[in-house]
Amino acid sequence: MPPLPVVHIYSIATVDAHAKPMWHHKSVIVLFQVVLRLFIDLIALTALAFRQRRATAAEILVLRRQIALYKERGIKPRRIDPATRISLALLSRLFNWRDALAIVRPETMIRWHRAGWKLFWRLKSRPGRPPIPPEIQALIRRMANENPSWGEERIANELLVKLDIQVSPRTVSKYLPRRPRGRPRGDLRWSTFLRLHAQGIIACDFLIVVTATFRLLYVFVVIEHRSRRLIHCNITAHPSATWTLQQLREAIGFQDQYEYLLHDRDSIFAKHLDESIVKLGVKVLKSPPRTPTANAICERVIGTIRRECLDWLIPLSESHLRSILRSWIPHYNRARPHMALGPGFPDPPTATHPNFNSRSRHRLREDVAVRANAVLGGLHHEYFLAPTVGR
Repeated sequence: MPPLPVVHIYSIATVDAHAKPMWHHKSVIVLFQVVLRLFIDLIALTALAFRQRRATAAEILVLRRQIALYKERGIKPRRIDPATRISLALLSRLFNWRDALAIVRPETMIRWHRAGWKLFWRLKSRPGRPPIPPEIQALIRRMANENPSWGEERIANELLVKLDIQVSPRTVSKYLPRRPRGRPRGDLRWSTFLRLHAQGIIACDFLIVVTATFRLLYVFVVIEHRSRRLIHCNITAHPSATWTLQQLREAIGFQDQYEYLLHDRDSIFAKHLDESIVKLGVKVLKSPPRTPTANAICERVIGTIRRECLDWLIPLSESHLRSILRSWIPHYNRARPHMALGPGFPDPPTATHPNFNSRSRHRLREDVAVRANAVLGGLHHEYFLAPTVGR
């Protein structure tokens, strides 16, 4: 009978039965290699079973594996890898393995059997209940984020009564987002407060612009939180608290439509400025120190002014900068879609446009055409539908 091929098993990472498995790309490759080597051993064992008795074939394969280990590293055998351990542990069930051991002790083989049984039982009997579907987990987190005052019982009742989803409050508590220490359940976050009072909040800040002659100009902007509408904008080369107070008076007016004014802690917002604003019936909210994200909406519109306007145009003078902003701000309020609005416009057009809707989502009607109005000399364009000529 010709000599049987010797199967070499390459080392892989050891699997710990008590450690939680971390599956990633490399682990999948290693697991595939183990399964492939075991499959090769199974094929070799099947081939030997057709020639001799099963016990003799298994014993020959075990002995040849031991000889291969000695040949690779000389007299001193190499360290046994997990694939070899699994293969020897499985083959040892087919014959009297105690007489065939040469590289390990019987106690080692028994320890391998116990470790394999622990791993098998751990995978088979996982503690706890199975997790709920991911979409229900996402719904629980959504309810918790949108309703900060709700607890696990309220969310569980909401799911059961209105959505017919039966989840226990204890299960709901497992998927609730963690709250910072020291904050009670009903306490509102800063972002939640701004979102709830967005209709009555306006925010202001300064933007620095450098002209072509390296002159510094300060642009003061005031934006409404709910509509994202720029309600006021002015320019000065020498900002002061008195000038800023006058701009806020023009933006707020004497109508009782705003409740809060949000600004940072710059020294230009002096104490007497805030006191004068309070007399107009508007409460002043100061953002925390060194926290521009607390005034994120105003910071975002300043970034938009830079990216979509001033990064492409160099103001020659203060009057030139005024003309640039005078052309861009109406475009921002009436023609620029805002994702936070749906998308939508801060000042939607009041005039009724003819209905140009098409039956298809990706085709225009034959009697309409797309027109465009240039903004800032063609830096931006505003597109609209109009009837074709001659119809």
